[in-house]
Amino acid sequence: MKFGSVPVDRAAGSVLAHTLRVPGGRVLKKGRVLSGADAAALAAAGLREVTVATLEPDDVAEDAAAAAVAAVAAGAGVRADAASTGRCNLRATQRGLLRIDRARIDRLNLVDESMTLACLEPHALVEAGTMVATVKVIPFSVPSAVLERCLAICREEPALLRVAALRPRRAGLILTELPGTRGAVLDRAAASQRTRLAALDSTIAREIRCAHEPGRVAAAIRELADEGHDPILLLGASAMVDRGDVIPAALEAAGGRILHMGMPVDPGNLLLLGELGDTPVVGIPGCARSLRPSGFDWVLERLVAGVPVSREDVTAMGVGGLLQEAPGRPQPREGERPGSAPAGPQVGAIVLAAGQSRRMGARNKLCAEVEGKPMVAWVVDHVAAAGVGPVVVVTGHEAHAVREALAGRDVVFAHNPDFASGMSTSLRSGLEALEGPVDAALVCLGDMPWVLPEHIAAVLAAFDPRGERPICAPVHERKRGNPVLWPARYFPELLRLEGDRGARSLLDRHADEVTWVALDDDGVNLDADTPDALEALRACGLRAGRTEG
Repeated sequence: MKFGSVPVDRAAGSVLAHTLRVPGGRVLKKGRVLSGADAAALAAAGLREVTVATLEPDDVAEDAAAAAVAAVAAGAGVRADAASTGRCNLRATQRGLLRIDRARIDRLNLVDESMTLACLEPHALVEAGTMVATVKVIPFSVPSAVLERCLAICREEPALLRVAALRPRRAGLILTELPGTRGAVLDRAAASQRTRLAALDSTIAREIRCAHEPGRVAAAIRELADEGHDPILLLGASAMVDRGDVIPAALEAAGGRILHMGMPVDPGNLLLLGELGDTPVVGIPGCARSLRPSGFDWVLERLVAGVPVSREDVTAMGVGGLLQEAPGRPQPREGERPGSAPAGPQVGAIVLAAGQSRRMGARNKLCAEVEGKPMVAWVVDHVAAAGVGPVVVVTGHEAHAVREALAGRDVVFAHNPDFASGMSTSLRSGLEALEGPVDAALVCLGDMPWVLPEHIAAVLAAFDPRGERPICAPVHERKRGNPVLWPARYFPELLRLEGDRGARSLLDRHADEVTWVALDDDGVNLDADTPDALEALRACGLRAGRTEG
């Protein structure tokens, strides 16, 4: 290719190097192959010379070269767009993990400065339609010899770029207990794993809780393996610090083998990778009790996509493995004892129970019985069972009746005399009554007893006070639900709300700061606004048989 200025009358057939405007408002864009009429227009505009690229016989035009490399680089699960301006983008055709051959991409980019290929990080989780790579030709053409060398690298096996599709898994989960372990702690840990698997189109099909003893854990591993669960996940009541510890010893006692202990990723160091026959077995690090990203997520994503994980794969995760760290971090982390699980954030609850429930008629629906207990009592009991506290109940309409319905329960009552002005006033009353320093408030509606402890535990498990999406809310089949967890830094905005929309407007305002917790239960969307709706939901029960409606 020859590049430089040529007389306008000799420019036809060459490629315009820079965008030009000619009289009459006409624009000739960079990369345009100039025609005779274009050259005449430039001459009429008074130009004597123009900067162009002139292709020689062995040159391949930029679009053709980019399209050729992209077509050969694209493997299973990847397609190439049409090339334009020397660029050809490649996109995923299915949800899964991007697999690349990094060494070959480096070789391709070293062939010649005229040809480049950029892509996402290896094993990035991508959606169908995501751009995973782009081929860009820098000049306006590529020598055919250069293109052939690039194509030869792309033709090597396996395909340079491919997407391993997620394969829905029915995983098994083992949670171990020590004397004094609270059920709410296990509920939260289990909820985190259910949410993780759901995000990968998979499920926790079976959960076993057992004593933190090698024999009991080994029996649970064999039971899950015999039932065909894949993978098997183990979360111990205490951290794994040696191959002789309970979880690793139990895997070997079950007939499995340890592939690798530990990983160079933080958080996530204390991970165990093993197998029982062909079934992957993963000892989960304690940090994965929450949904904060950790090395466990990298391993789990590969297993769900059917990508084998070896000892070498784990040890290669160190570069980029410092996922979240603060300069000057003490060792161990402040507030932790060696071998202990990190203390979780303090979350209080606000139960809004001040409404008039006009559509229900004369009765106060919050006091209506559901399975032998007032509706609002179910809400408070579910919150308490999830380990949330303190609990503030905001009263208003028929405050005395609501107090009676909650007699004997460890709650703080906050009366809102201005309840008729809208939900925002009740939310304000609840926040003002929330005792002690808390990291967040879980805002619950008193007419939603179908929100179960495990739903609440899933929302709590998703909360990372330091994360980019600290607001947490459940979602079922793309419909957002309740309760919503609000970090303390949003309290000033919540206190300034007005009207009856509650915090919905604030949720919309901060939509890019919300972690949506996917749940496979419509209880997070159900309330009863009419007598007929209440009777229908009563008939379904709190835990089974509900349908959307």
